[in-house]
Parts: sequence; C-alpha cells; structure tokens
Amino acid sequence: MPLRAFILFVGCLALFGAAGLPALAHEGSGYGGGFIAGFTHPILGWDHVAAMVAVGLWGAVLGAPSIWILPVVFPLVMALGAVAGILGIPVPAVETGIALSAVVLGLMVVFAARPPIWIAAVIVGAFAIFHGYAHGTELPATVNAFAYAIGFVISTGLLHLIGIAFGLLVSRPGGRIAVRAAGGVISLAGVAFLTGLA
Repeated sequence: MPLRAFILFVGCLALFGAAGLPALAHEGSGYGGGFIAGFTHPILGWDHVAAMVAVGLWGAVLGAPSIWILPVVFPLVMALGAVAGILGIPVPAVETGIALSAVVLGLMVVFAARPPIWIAAVIVGAFAIFHGYAHGTELPATVNAFAYAIGFVISTGLLHLIGIAFGLLVSRPGGRIAVRAAGGVISLAGVAFLTGLA
C-alpha cells in the first residue's frame, strides 16, 4: 500500500508542478524549453490524459506482465509516431484516432477485457501512433526536438503510473467497481472528444 500511495503522490505532484508552467511551454530553444514543452503537451490535452491513464488502468486490470508491458509499449511506439509527424509522413484521421483511443481503452477497462498480451500490445501501440504523431506535428519550431521527445515520454509515463496506481485498487474491496467506473468515464470522455462535445 505505501508503494501505491507513493506512485500516486509522485504522479500527482509532477502533474500539478507541470501545470503551473504552461507559459513556458513554447519558449526558448535550449534543453529546458524543449523539455518543458514536451512534458506539458500531453498533460494539457485531456484527450491525451484520458487515453494514457487508460493504458495504465488496463495494464493493472490485466496484471503482470501487462501492467508493465503496456505502459512501455505506448511511449516507445508513440516516439515512432512523433518521428513520423516531425518528418511530415501523412497519417490520416489523427484526431479521430486519439478520441477513439479513449473510447476503446476505456471500454477495455469497463469490460475487463483479457486478450492475449500481444493483442493488447498491438491495440495500445496502434493508438500510440496517433498520439505520437500529434506530438510530432505540434513540435514548436524553436525547441530542441530531442529534449521535447524526452519530456513527452516522461510525462506519458507519469500518466501511465497514475492509471496503474488507481488500477491497483482492482484487488481491494469495491475497487473493481471504482476501476471499471473510471474506464467508463474515460470512454465517455472519448465519445465527447469524438463528437466535438469536449
């Protein structure tokens, strides 16, 4: 229990700390400017937050080894998507893919879907491409691309940790309902993103 509380505390602290820095997100061309821009980008977009927390939740629902594999697959593939965005390689329906990621991943949590791990990894990786592509195409021209990428990968990892920490409640009395309800909220948020209501 102390480890879970610590993970949640560190994740929340990082999010609150970064949320106070949005004015710096597109400033400067050095390591700090690029890192801060990359770090704040995922946490300032609720569509990104929803999907990334859902990855951690679903991993926790699936248990080991998915609890660590899914949150590793997502940022790795997301980085590849970012490279595609930076290079200008066309990827269709990016915003739709991002919104659908929240819908689908939220539903995976709601129904406690348990596909083979490779299928879960493919689902997570497919959606990570859209998220990474959005990060890559929105890279401010004045920032260090490497520092930006490190920032958004770390931020994504923290969002996954928040999902994992909450998802660990699944083994507690009443926790399964709370985790599935969180998946439902994420899925509904995805529908709102998809329909333009959010």
